[in-house]
Amino acid sequence: MTHKLHDIKRLLVTMTIGVVVTLSAMAQVDAAMSHFWVGKGYYNPAVAGEDNVIHLNLGSRMQWVDFKHAPMTFFITADMPYKLLGQRFGAGVKAEFERIGLYTNTRIGAQIAWKKRFGRKTLSVGIQPGVFSQTFRGHEVITVEDTEDPDKPHEEDKAIPLQDVSGTAFDANVGVYFSAPHYWAGFSITHVTAPSIELKVSRDALEIYEFNVSRSYYLMGGGNIPINNSLFEIQPSAMFATDTKAWTAQVSTVVRYNRMLNIGAGYRYNDAVTAFLGVNLKDAFIGYAYDYPISAISKATMGSHEVFVTYNVKLDNREKNKNKQKCVRIM
Repeated sequence: MTHKLHDIKRLLVTMTIGVVVTLSAMAQVDAAMSHFWVGKGYYNPAVAGEDNVIHLNLGSRMQWVDFKHAPMTFFITADMPYKLLGQRFGAGVKAEFERIGLYTNTRIGAQIAWKKRFGRKTLSVGIQPGVFSQTFRGHEVITVEDTEDPDKPHEEDKAIPLQDVSGTAFDANVGVYFSAPHYWAGFSITHVTAPSIELKVSRDALEIYEFNVSRSYYLMGGGNIPINNSLFEIQPSAMFATDTKAWTAQVSTVVRYNRMLNIGAGYRYNDAVTAFLGVNLKDAFIGYAYDYPISAISKATMGSHEVFVTYNVKLDNREKNKNKQKCVRIM
């Protein structure tokens, strides 16, 4: 027997869980990272190998911190450039762990990007094949009685598993990315295969619950604008995301002083305003973001917290004096 779970909200039957099942009003499973301009590789595999370094990126987001079962996301990406048969490539890996409502999601993928240089500009095309594993903690479901009469039997919703179920499916992301000394832009599609995950109590179980993952589209861009005769730089960025059923957009502007201190602000449409604080420490960057909700959920939570840490290991580059350009990924 197969139960189709088209909407996460159908599964979560308590008010607490129901509030946290959507992400910025979008029925998608990717986290809405405020530091999207730092963790571009989270959304777009074509970013892999952007700079001549081994690039390590760790991100953690705690959303709506006052809620039980609120979304929590941790991810790590690592990438580096390489050459093969005279062609430029980037290779990387991405691993993500997320808890949202009664769901636990684990996504792991390998990234590869082909790169073509045009003077000081670079065009990249990337793909990220991987797996999407999901567990639903059915034993934590709280059923709601439809009647005040305790002697009247309650009709069970067969779409809601009351035992823990899990499953795994193939998943993939694709993207294109263009970078220049002072600006960048990219377009990507996550979950391009729109996988359907079959959740079961065990491998041999006959009862199946299907979770359908939405295909999502991301368009993002940003830049680095030096202010003449000063130690300040302005770094604006923007991202638009949609799953064709709903959409969201966010913008941010960070001011960097003396290539070390980063202070900025952002806005996510109908969702939150963000404050950024970050510092560069030689080959590392540490950033913090606080989201203050401006939607109705502000009555129940004080906001969300996000921390990003990046670290670069420089590679020996015989062409370091050729096509040299400034990195705008690490602030």
